[in-house]
Amino acid sequence: MIPMVNLKQQYLEIKDEISQGLEAVLDECRFILGPECQAFEQEAARYLGVKHAIGVASGTDALHLALIAEGVGPGDEVITTPFTFIATAEAIRYVGATPVFVDIDPNSFNISPAAIEQAITPKTKAVMPVHLFGQPADMARMQALCERNRLKLIEDCAQSFGASIDGKQTGSFGDSAGFSFFPSKNLGAFGDGGLVTTGSERVAEQIKTLRNHGSNRRYQHDVIGYNSRLDEMQAVILRIKLRRIDDYNRRRRYVAHLYSEGLADLPVTAPHEDGIGVHVYHQYTLLSERRDAVMKALLAADIASAIYYPVPLHKQKVFAEQCAGLALPVAEHVAARCLSLPIYPELEEADIGTIIDVIRRVFR
Repeated sequence: MIPMVNLKQQYLEIKDEISQGLEAVLDECRFILGPECQAFEQEAARYLGVKHAIGVASGTDALHLALIAEGVGPGDEVITTPFTFIATAEAIRYVGATPVFVDIDPNSFNISPAAIEQAITPKTKAVMPVHLFGQPADMARMQALCERNRLKLIEDCAQSFGASIDGKQTGSFGDSAGFSFFPSKNLGAFGDGGLVTTGSERVAEQIKTLRNHGSNRRYQHDVIGYNSRLDEMQAVILRIKLRRIDDYNRRRRYVAHLYSEGLADLPVTAPHEDGIGVHVYHQYTLLSERRDAVMKALLAADIASAIYYPVPLHKQKVFAEQCAGLALPVAEHVAARCLSLPIYPELEEADIGTIIDVIRRVFR
């Protein structure tokens, strides 16, 4: 079986280092908001080139708390993409705001800046782009658009840790950004975890208060907050993996390029790279008119594949009333044809070749 991601293989390569780190935490018996979390926050901020990085319990929480801290609330609209995991829109709904879905770019699958501009209304408070599958969104155009219209720019970096544009890391362009450390991410914990980044001292302090039950002094609560803290054990694991993230991402890019070379003459559309942003391939997602046949052939060969995402958010039941009659043709076209192949740093060339051969046989 060739899985979508092989977490065990990655774990075995760093097992001894992780065991030593976890044992130290257990000996110390400081499990919440201790030195490991603080060290990870400092190291992540340095890597990402941001002033502040605050660990939280999940990527969803990261977006949720960032929206609160940036002043987004009931009656506001936040323009975002329909082609993403639902957490992006959930976080907007959590604060009482309305997610406004606009269409995506047909090459990158990221939100279209031109579509954003057309959707701005007096109620628009923020724009939330997603760096989908590890491909950086067009941040230069979105920064200019948000500055011109006095909108907050909040990046969803759940899939893009280590991706960059002209040497500048995703998560450092917007007013705030949210990262996810779900185990399968490029930088993954051994459970849930997340991170908020920002250049604002005020926002950073508010996130620290919100994540800890609205408290920045023990048993003193200034606001209603949340229980959303990155624990020490996850921080140990993330610190170890952070030291290897560039190697992990380089290997993902190598795997992706082998796929693209091996499938180049087939009637499939390989992932797009614009030459400006560095794609870190959280997913390798192609388009094919024969997606179901390809998926069936891979399954028969005991090879995993997945559809991210089969139903765009504006077509989901939870948004049916709000989005009745809304047509976003590019997102719908991509959702009907997309297929993600196995990709992880440890994927061996022999397995990559097997996957390519199986797909090629579908088109003979």
